[in-house]
Amino acid sequence: MDIIIVGAGEIGRYLATELSSAQHSISVIEQDAQLAAELEQVVDAKVIHGDGSKASTLIEANVEQCKLFIALTNDNTVNLVSCSMAKSMGVNEVLCRMHPRLQREEWLFDYRGHFGIDHLFSSEKLSSLELAKYIRNPDALAVEELAGGKIELQQLRITPKSAAVGKTLRELKSPDKTRVALVTRSGEKFIPTADTVILEKDVLTFFGEPKKLSELSRKVIPNKREVKDLRVAIFGGGEYGFSLAQMLEAWGCKVRVFEEDEARCRFLAEELQSSTVIHADATMMEELQDEQIGEVDFFVATSTSDEDNVMSCLQAHQLGARKCLTLVHRADYARTISRTGRNLGIRAAVSPREATRRDIERFLTDDYFHVVKSYSGNEVIEMVVREGAEVTNQRIQSVEWPEEVVLVGIVRKTEAWVPGPEDQIMAGDIVYAMVSQVSRKKLVKLLK
Repeated sequence: MDIIIVGAGEIGRYLATELSSAQHSISVIEQDAQLAAELEQVVDAKVIHGDGSKASTLIEANVEQCKLFIALTNDNTVNLVSCSMAKSMGVNEVLCRMHPRLQREEWLFDYRGHFGIDHLFSSEKLSSLELAKYIRNPDALAVEELAGGKIELQQLRITPKSAAVGKTLRELKSPDKTRVALVTRSGEKFIPTADTVILEKDVLTFFGEPKKLSELSRKVIPNKREVKDLRVAIFGGGEYGFSLAQMLEAWGCKVRVFEEDEARCRFLAEELQSSTVIHADATMMEELQDEQIGEVDFFVATSTSDEDNVMSCLQAHQLGARKCLTLVHRADYARTISRTGRNLGIRAAVSPREATRRDIERFLTDDYFHVVKSYSGNEVIEMVVREGAEVTNQRIQSVEWPEEVVLVGIVRKTEAWVPGPEDQIMAGDIVYAMVSQVSRKKLVKLLK
Protein backbone atom coordinates (compact mmCIF):
# COMPACT_ATOMS: atom_id res chain seq x y z
CA MET A 1 0.00 0.00 0.00
CA ASP A 2 1.20 3.56 -0.78
CA ILE A 3 1.37 5.41 2.55
CA ILE A 4 2.43 8.96 3.43
CA ILE A 5 3.50 9.78 6.99
CA VAL A 6 3.86 13.39 8.10
CA GLY A 7 6.21 13.69 11.06
CA ALA A 8 9.31 11.64 11.87
CA GLY A 9 9.29 12.05 15.63
CA GLU A 10 9.29 9.17 18.10
CA ILE A 11 6.03 7.63 16.87
CA GLY A 12 6.35 8.57 13.19
CA ARG A 13 9.81 7.05 12.93
CA TYR A 14 8.70 3.83 14.62
CA LEU A 15 5.64 3.53 12.38
CA ALA A 16 7.67 4.22 9.22
CA THR A 17 10.13 1.50 10.20
CA GLU A 18 7.41 -1.05 10.97
CA LEU A 19 5.37 -0.37 7.82
CA SER A 20 8.43 -0.35 5.60
CA SER A 21 9.43 -3.75 7.02
CA ALA A 22 5.94 -5.00 6.13
CA GLN A 23 6.65 -4.16 2.45
CA HIS A 24 4.44 -1.08 2.24
CA SER A 25 5.59 1.81 0.02
CA ILE A 26 6.34 4.63 2.47
CA SER A 27 6.94 8.35 1.99
CA VAL A 28 7.81 10.41 5.09
CA ILE A 29 7.57 14.21 5.29
CA GLU A 30 9.63 15.84 8.04
CA GLN A 31 10.23 19.55 8.57
CA ASP A 32 13.36 19.11 10.72
CA ALA A 33 16.36 18.66 8.41
CA GLN A 34 18.39 16.62 10.90
CA LEU A 35 15.53 14.21 11.67
CA ALA A 36 14.88 13.78 7.94
CA ALA A 37 18.55 13.03 7.24
CA GLU A 38 18.76 10.52 10.11
CA LEU A 39 15.60 8.71 9.00
CA GLU A 40 16.83 8.44 5.42
CA GLN A 41 19.82 6.41 6.64
CA VAL A 42 17.81 3.79 8.56
CA VAL A 43 14.45 3.34 6.81
CA ASP A 44 13.63 2.04 3.35
CA ALA A 45 11.36 4.97 2.51
CA LYS A 46 11.21 8.14 0.47
CA VAL A 47 12.07 10.90 2.95
CA ILE A 48 11.14 14.49 2.10
CA HIS A 49 12.41 17.49 4.04
CA GLY A 50 9.44 19.87 3.97
CA ASP A 51 6.19 21.15 5.44
CA GLY A 52 3.40 18.56 5.29
CA SER A 53 0.74 21.28 5.23
CA LYS A 54 2.00 22.72 1.90
CA ALA A 55 0.50 21.51 -1.38
CA SER A 56 3.90 21.44 -3.12
CA THR A 57 5.28 19.08 -0.47
CA LEU A 58 2.31 16.73 -0.76
CA ILE A 59 2.65 16.69 -4.54
CA GLU A 60 6.36 15.87 -4.19
CA ALA A 61 5.33 12.92 -1.99
CA ASN A 62 3.04 11.67 -4.81
CA VAL A 63 -0.15 12.26 -2.85
CA GLU A 64 -2.22 11.38 -5.93
CA GLN A 65 -1.06 7.74 -5.56
CA CYS A 66 -1.50 7.62 -1.77
CA LYS A 67 -4.03 5.20 -0.27
CA LEU A 68 -3.42 6.01 3.41
CA PHE A 69 -2.28 9.36 4.85
CA ILE A 70 -1.14 9.59 8.50
CA ALA A 71 -0.29 12.90 10.20
CA LEU A 72 1.82 12.32 13.32
CA THR A 73 3.54 15.61 14.15
CA ASN A 74 3.26 17.31 17.54
CA ASP A 75 1.50 20.28 15.91
CA ASN A 76 -2.31 20.04 15.80
CA THR A 77 -2.55 22.67 13.06
CA VAL A 78 -0.12 20.89 10.73
CA ASN A 79 -1.87 17.57 11.29
CA LEU A 80 -5.41 18.86 10.71
CA VAL A 81 -4.53 21.00 7.70
CA SER A 82 -2.37 18.37 6.00
CA CYS A 83 -5.07 15.71 6.47
CA SER A 84 -7.78 18.00 5.11
CA MET A 85 -5.64 18.83 2.07
CA ALA A 86 -4.79 15.16 1.45
CA LYS A 87 -8.47 14.22 1.54
CA SER A 88 -9.30 16.99 -0.94
CA MET A 89 -6.47 15.75 -3.16
CA GLY A 90 -8.05 12.30 -3.43
CA VAL A 91 -6.57 10.17 -0.63
CA ASN A 92 -8.94 7.34 0.40
CA GLU A 93 -8.30 7.40 4.14
CA VAL A 94 -6.64 10.06 6.28
CA LEU A 95 -5.69 9.52 9.93
CA CYS A 96 -4.84 12.40 12.23
CA ARG A 97 -3.01 12.48 15.55
CA MET A 98 -4.14 15.25 17.86
CA HIS A 99 -3.15 16.48 21.30
CA PRO A 100 -5.40 15.02 24.01
CA ARG A 101 -6.33 18.55 25.08
CA LEU A 102 -7.92 19.08 21.66
CA GLN A 103 -9.45 15.61 21.62
CA ARG A 104 -11.26 16.45 24.86
CA GLU A 105 -13.05 19.22 22.93
CA GLU A 106 -14.56 16.91 20.30
CA TRP A 107 -17.95 17.19 21.99
CA LEU A 108 -17.82 20.96 21.31
CA PHE A 109 -16.78 20.80 17.65
CA ASP A 110 -16.78 18.08 14.97
CA TYR A 111 -13.13 18.25 13.90
CA ARG A 112 -13.44 14.98 12.05
CA GLY A 113 -16.34 16.07 9.89
CA HIS A 114 -15.09 19.64 9.37
CA PHE A 115 -11.66 18.58 8.10
CA GLY A 116 -12.82 15.42 6.29
CA ILE A 117 -10.76 13.12 8.51
CA ASP A 118 -11.51 9.39 8.73
CA HIS A 119 -9.92 8.75 12.12
CA LEU A 120 -8.77 11.05 14.94
CA PHE A 121 -6.65 9.78 17.80
CA SER A 122 -4.14 10.79 20.45
CA SER A 123 -1.25 8.52 21.41
CA GLU A 124 -1.68 9.61 25.02
CA LYS A 125 -5.34 8.58 25.10
CA LEU A 126 -4.62 5.25 23.38
CA SER A 127 -1.88 4.46 25.90
CA SER A 128 -4.08 5.48 28.83
CA LEU A 129 -6.85 3.20 27.56
CA GLU A 130 -4.36 0.34 27.39
CA LEU A 131 -3.26 0.94 30.99
CA ALA A 132 -6.81 1.46 32.23
CA LYS A 133 -8.14 -1.81 30.89
CA TYR A 134 -5.86 -3.79 33.22
CA ILE A 135 -7.14 -1.78 36.20
CA ARG A 136 -10.81 -2.00 35.37
CA ASN A 137 -10.61 -5.74 34.58
CA PRO A 138 -8.02 -7.31 36.88
CA ASP A 139 -9.71 -10.73 36.54
CA ALA A 140 -9.92 -10.72 32.72
CA LEU A 141 -7.53 -12.86 30.67
CA ALA A 142 -7.58 -10.31 27.85
CA VAL A 143 -9.14 -6.91 27.25
CA GLU A 144 -9.38 -4.97 23.98
CA GLU A 145 -10.95 -1.62 23.17
CA LEU A 146 -13.16 -0.93 20.13
CA ALA A 147 -14.63 2.35 18.92
CA GLY A 148 -12.30 4.50 21.00
CA GLY A 149 -13.05 2.61 24.20
CA LYS A 150 -16.86 2.87 23.95
CA ILE A 151 -17.09 -0.86 23.28
CA GLU A 152 -14.90 -3.38 25.05
CA LEU A 153 -13.87 -6.99 24.57
CA GLN A 154 -13.20 -9.10 27.68
CA GLN A 155 -12.20 -12.73 28.03
CA LEU A 156 -13.14 -14.46 31.29
CA ARG A 157 -12.53 -18.04 32.43
CA ILE A 158 -15.47 -19.89 33.99
CA THR A 159 -14.53 -21.21 37.43
CA PRO A 160 -16.19 -24.18 39.20
CA LYS A 161 -18.04 -21.80 41.55
CA SER A 162 -19.37 -19.61 38.75
CA ALA A 163 -23.16 -19.27 38.60
CA ALA A 164 -22.89 -19.58 34.81
CA VAL A 165 -21.83 -23.27 34.83
CA GLY A 166 -24.48 -25.47 33.20
CA LYS A 167 -26.53 -22.58 31.84
CA THR A 168 -27.16 -21.76 28.21
CA LEU A 169 -26.26 -18.29 26.97
CA ARG A 170 -29.99 -17.57 26.81
CA GLU A 171 -30.37 -18.54 30.49
CA LEU A 172 -27.35 -16.42 31.47
CA LYS A 173 -29.53 -13.36 30.79
CA SER A 174 -26.68 -11.01 29.89
CA PRO A 175 -27.34 -7.29 30.40
CA ASP A 176 -28.81 -5.41 27.46
CA LYS A 177 -26.26 -4.35 24.84
CA THR A 178 -23.76 -7.11 25.66
CA ARG A 179 -22.77 -10.23 23.70
CA VAL A 180 -20.92 -13.48 24.19
CA ALA A 181 -19.35 -13.79 20.74
CA LEU A 182 -16.76 -16.54 21.15
CA VAL A 183 -16.22 -19.60 23.34
CA THR A 184 -12.87 -21.32 23.83
CA ARG A 185 -13.23 -24.91 25.04
CA SER A 186 -10.35 -27.39 25.34
CA GLY A 187 -8.28 -25.26 22.99
CA GLU A 188 -11.00 -25.03 20.32
CA LYS A 189 -12.67 -21.69 19.51
CA PHE A 190 -16.21 -21.44 18.17
CA ILE A 191 -18.97 -18.84 17.74
CA PRO A 192 -21.82 -19.85 20.06
CA THR A 193 -25.59 -19.78 19.70
CA ALA A 194 -28.16 -18.87 22.35
CA ASP A 195 -28.44 -22.60 23.18
CA THR A 196 -24.72 -23.13 23.81
CA VAL A 197 -24.23 -24.53 27.33
CA ILE A 198 -21.49 -22.94 29.43
CA LEU A 199 -19.06 -25.41 30.97
CA GLU A 200 -16.43 -25.16 33.68
CA LYS A 201 -13.05 -23.91 32.32
CA ASP A 202 -14.68 -22.34 29.22
CA VAL A 203 -13.19 -18.99 28.24
CA LEU A 204 -15.97 -16.62 27.15
CA THR A 205 -15.28 -13.58 24.96
CA PHE A 206 -17.72 -10.78 25.82
CA PHE A 207 -18.44 -7.52 24.01
CA GLY A 208 -20.28 -4.53 25.43
CA GLU A 209 -20.20 -1.11 27.00
CA PRO A 210 -17.49 -1.21 29.71
CA LYS A 211 -19.91 -0.57 32.61
CA LYS A 212 -22.34 -3.22 31.34
CA LEU A 213 -19.49 -5.74 31.06
CA SER A 214 -18.53 -5.07 34.67
CA GLU A 215 -22.09 -6.00 35.62
CA LEU A 216 -21.92 -9.15 33.48
CA SER A 217 -18.52 -10.25 34.80
CA ARG A 218 -19.88 -10.08 38.37
CA LYS A 219 -22.43 -12.72 37.32
CA VAL A 220 -19.69 -14.92 35.92
CA ILE A 221 -16.91 -14.44 38.51
CA PRO A 222 -17.89 -15.00 42.14
CA ASN A 223 -16.72 -12.39 44.68
CA LYS A 224 -15.48 -10.05 41.96
CA ARG A 225 -14.18 -6.80 43.44
CA GLU A 226 -15.88 -3.53 42.49
CA VAL A 227 -13.78 -1.12 40.41
CA LYS A 228 -14.85 1.79 42.62
CA ASP A 229 -13.13 0.11 45.57
CA LEU A 230 -9.71 0.01 43.87
CA ARG A 231 -6.90 2.26 45.12
CA VAL A 232 -4.60 3.48 42.36
CA ALA A 233 -1.38 5.50 42.59
CA ILE A 234 -0.08 7.20 39.42
CA PHE A 235 3.55 8.29 39.10
CA GLY A 236 3.70 11.24 36.68
CA GLY A 237 1.09 13.92 36.09
CA GLY A 238 1.86 14.61 32.42
CA GLU A 239 -0.70 14.00 29.68
CA TYR A 240 -0.48 10.21 30.06
CA GLY A 241 -1.05 10.31 33.83
CA PHE A 242 -3.67 13.05 33.55
CA SER A 243 -5.70 11.14 30.92
CA LEU A 244 -5.52 7.97 33.00
CA ALA A 245 -6.58 9.76 36.19
CA GLN A 246 -9.63 11.22 34.42
CA MET A 247 -10.71 7.76 33.23
CA LEU A 248 -10.26 6.22 36.67
CA GLU A 249 -12.16 9.06 38.35
CA ALA A 250 -15.13 8.39 36.07
CA TRP A 251 -15.21 4.80 37.35
CA GLY A 252 -15.01 5.88 40.99
CA CYS A 253 -11.48 4.62 41.72
CA LYS A 254 -9.57 6.18 44.61
CA VAL A 255 -6.72 7.90 42.74
CA ARG A 256 -3.53 9.58 43.91
CA VAL A 257 -1.20 11.31 41.42
CA PHE A 258 2.46 11.93 42.24
CA GLU A 259 4.00 14.86 40.35
CA GLU A 260 7.36 16.54 40.97
CA ASP A 261 6.62 19.82 39.13
CA GLU A 262 4.76 22.26 41.38
CA ALA A 263 3.05 24.19 38.56
CA ARG A 264 1.79 20.95 37.04
CA CYS A 265 0.45 19.92 40.47
CA ARG A 266 -1.64 23.10 40.57
CA PHE A 267 -3.02 22.35 37.11
CA LEU A 268 -3.90 18.77 38.09
CA ALA A 269 -5.55 19.89 41.32
CA GLU A 270 -7.76 22.30 39.37
CA GLU A 271 -8.68 19.93 36.53
CA LEU A 272 -9.16 16.61 38.35
CA GLN A 273 -12.40 16.13 40.27
CA SER A 274 -11.67 13.67 43.07
CA SER A 275 -8.03 12.59 42.74
CA THR A 276 -5.49 13.51 45.38
CA VAL A 277 -2.48 15.31 43.88
CA ILE A 278 0.79 14.87 45.77
CA HIS A 279 3.81 17.12 45.13
CA ALA A 280 6.53 14.47 45.48
CA ASP A 281 9.18 12.49 43.60
CA ALA A 282 7.85 8.93 43.33
CA THR A 283 11.27 7.59 42.32
CA MET A 284 12.36 8.05 45.95
CA MET A 285 11.71 5.05 48.18
CA GLU A 286 11.20 7.32 51.19
CA GLU A 287 8.40 9.23 49.43
CA LEU A 288 6.65 5.98 48.50
CA GLN A 289 6.93 4.72 52.05
CA ASP A 290 5.58 7.96 53.49
CA GLU A 291 2.54 7.72 51.19
CA GLN A 292 1.91 4.05 52.10
CA ILE A 293 2.26 2.76 48.54
CA GLY A 294 2.29 -0.78 49.88
CA GLU A 295 -1.47 -0.53 50.44
CA VAL A 296 -2.50 0.33 46.84
CA ASP A 297 -4.11 -2.13 44.45
CA PHE A 298 -2.33 -0.66 41.41
CA PHE A 299 0.80 1.45 41.02
CA VAL A 300 1.04 2.94 37.51
CA ALA A 301 4.19 4.68 36.23
CA THR A 302 3.52 7.19 33.42
CA SER A 303 6.50 9.56 33.48
CA THR A 304 8.55 10.43 30.38
CA SER A 305 11.51 8.33 31.58
CA ASP A 306 11.38 4.58 30.89
CA GLU A 307 14.10 3.94 33.46
CA ASP A 308 12.30 5.87 36.21
CA ASN A 309 9.04 4.13 35.36
CA VAL A 310 10.46 0.62 35.65
CA MET A 311 12.50 1.35 38.77
CA SER A 312 9.59 3.02 40.58
CA CYS A 313 7.43 -0.04 39.81
CA LEU A 314 10.09 -2.34 41.27
CA GLN A 315 10.21 -0.20 44.42
CA ALA A 316 6.41 -0.10 44.71
CA HIS A 317 6.26 -3.89 44.34
CA GLN A 318 8.93 -4.28 47.01
CA LEU A 319 6.83 -2.13 49.35
CA GLY A 320 3.77 -4.34 48.79
CA ALA A 321 1.74 -2.76 45.94
CA ARG A 322 -0.49 -5.55 44.61
CA LYS A 323 0.03 -4.91 40.89
CA CYS A 324 2.21 -2.54 38.88
CA LEU A 325 1.78 -1.18 35.35
CA THR A 326 4.27 0.94 33.47
CA LEU A 327 4.59 3.09 30.39
CA VAL A 328 7.67 2.17 28.32
CA HIS A 329 8.19 4.20 25.17
CA ARG A 330 10.44 1.71 23.37
CA ALA A 331 8.16 -0.95 21.95
CA ASP A 332 10.76 -3.76 22.11
CA TYR A 333 11.46 -3.03 25.78
CA ALA A 334 7.72 -2.93 26.53
CA ARG A 335 7.20 -6.35 24.93
CA THR A 336 10.06 -7.85 26.94
CA ILE A 337 8.80 -6.41 30.22
CA SER A 338 5.23 -7.58 29.52
CA ARG A 339 6.52 -11.12 28.93
CA THR A 340 8.89 -11.34 31.90
CA GLY A 341 7.88 -8.54 34.27
CA ARG A 342 5.35 -10.53 36.30
CA ASN A 343 8.27 -12.13 38.15
CA LEU A 344 9.18 -8.59 39.23
CA GLY A 345 5.64 -7.54 40.04
CA ILE A 346 4.95 -5.71 36.75
CA ARG A 347 1.64 -6.89 35.27
CA ALA A 348 2.12 -5.17 31.89
CA ALA A 349 4.12 -2.53 30.03
CA VAL A 350 2.44 -0.27 27.47
CA SER A 351 4.28 1.47 24.64
CA PRO A 352 2.70 4.59 23.06
CA ARG A 353 4.41 3.69 19.78
CA GLU A 354 2.92 0.20 19.76
CA ALA A 355 -0.50 1.40 20.94
CA THR A 356 -0.56 3.82 17.98
CA ARG A 357 0.60 1.15 15.52
CA ARG A 358 -2.16 -1.23 16.63
CA ASP A 359 -4.77 1.50 16.29
CA ILE A 360 -3.61 2.29 12.76
CA GLU A 361 -3.05 -1.33 11.71
CA ARG A 362 -6.68 -1.98 10.88
CA PHE A 363 -6.51 0.59 8.05
CA LEU A 364 -3.68 -1.27 6.30
CA THR A 365 -5.83 -3.12 3.80
CA ASP A 366 -7.33 -2.54 0.37
CA ASP A 367 -10.30 -4.76 1.27
CA TYR A 368 -13.77 -3.46 2.12
CA PHE A 369 -13.18 -4.46 5.75
CA HIS A 370 -10.45 -4.29 8.39
CA VAL A 371 -9.47 -7.21 10.63
CA VAL A 372 -9.34 -5.88 14.19
CA LYS A 373 -8.49 -9.14 15.98
CA SER A 374 -7.92 -12.78 14.93
CA TYR A 375 -8.80 -15.89 16.93
CA SER A 376 -7.74 -19.15 15.22
CA GLY A 377 -10.19 -19.17 12.31
CA ASN A 378 -12.48 -16.46 13.72
CA GLU A 379 -12.04 -12.70 13.41
CA VAL A 380 -13.41 -9.42 14.66
CA ILE A 381 -13.84 -7.31 11.53
CA GLU A 382 -14.70 -3.64 11.10
CA MET A 383 -16.56 -2.39 8.02
CA VAL A 384 -18.43 0.68 6.84
CA VAL A 385 -21.96 -0.02 5.56
CA ARG A 386 -22.14 1.25 1.97
CA GLU A 387 -24.98 3.19 0.32
CA GLY A 388 -27.42 0.71 -1.18
CA ALA A 389 -26.21 -2.23 0.92
CA GLU A 390 -28.78 -5.00 1.33
CA VAL A 391 -29.11 -4.42 5.10
CA THR A 392 -29.55 -0.64 4.94
CA ASN A 393 -32.54 0.68 6.94
CA GLN A 394 -33.50 -2.83 8.09
CA ARG A 395 -33.91 -3.98 11.68
CA ILE A 396 -31.24 -6.47 12.72
CA GLN A 397 -33.83 -9.13 13.58
CA SER A 398 -35.29 -8.98 10.07
CA VAL A 399 -31.98 -9.64 8.28
CA GLU A 400 -31.05 -13.22 7.36
CA TRP A 401 -27.50 -13.21 8.74
CA PRO A 402 -25.00 -15.91 7.77
CA GLU A 403 -24.23 -18.60 10.33
CA GLU A 404 -21.26 -17.97 12.64
CA VAL A 405 -21.73 -14.19 12.59
CA VAL A 406 -22.31 -12.12 15.73
CA LEU A 407 -22.70 -8.34 15.50
CA VAL A 408 -20.76 -6.85 18.42
CA GLY A 409 -20.78 -3.12 17.69
CA ILE A 410 -22.20 -0.24 15.69
CA VAL A 411 -20.62 3.21 15.50
CA ARG A 412 -22.80 6.04 14.19
CA LYS A 413 -21.13 9.44 14.21
CA THR A 414 -19.99 9.92 17.83
CA GLU A 415 -22.16 7.13 19.32
CA ALA A 416 -21.18 3.47 19.71
CA TRP A 417 -23.09 0.49 21.15
CA VAL A 418 -23.62 -3.26 20.96
CA PRO A 419 -26.75 -3.62 18.79
CA GLY A 420 -29.98 -5.30 19.79
CA PRO A 421 -32.58 -6.99 17.55
CA GLU A 422 -34.65 -3.79 17.21
CA ASP A 423 -31.74 -1.59 16.06
CA GLN A 424 -31.54 -0.49 12.45
CA ILE A 425 -28.41 -0.43 10.31
CA MET A 426 -27.86 2.77 8.36
CA ALA A 427 -25.56 3.64 5.46
CA GLY A 428 -22.33 5.07 6.86
CA ASP A 429 -22.49 3.02 10.07
CA ILE A 430 -19.29 1.29 11.13
CA VAL A 431 -20.14 -2.31 12.00
CA TYR A 432 -18.01 -4.63 14.16
CA ALA A 433 -18.70 -8.36 13.91
CA MET A 434 -17.22 -11.61 15.19
CA VAL A 435 -17.21 -13.87 12.16
CA SER A 436 -15.71 -17.17 11.06
CA GLN A 437 -13.44 -16.99 8.04
CA VAL A 438 -15.91 -19.23 6.22
CA SER A 439 -18.78 -16.75 6.71
CA ARG A 440 -16.81 -13.53 6.28
CA LYS A 441 -17.38 -13.25 2.52
CA LYS A 442 -21.16 -13.57 2.96
CA LEU A 443 -21.22 -10.86 5.65
CA VAL A 444 -19.12 -8.46 3.57
CA LYS A 445 -21.51 -8.96 0.64
CA LEU A 446 -24.44 -7.94 2.87
CA LEU A 447 -22.75 -4.74 4.01
CA LYS A 448 -21.11 -3.46 0.82
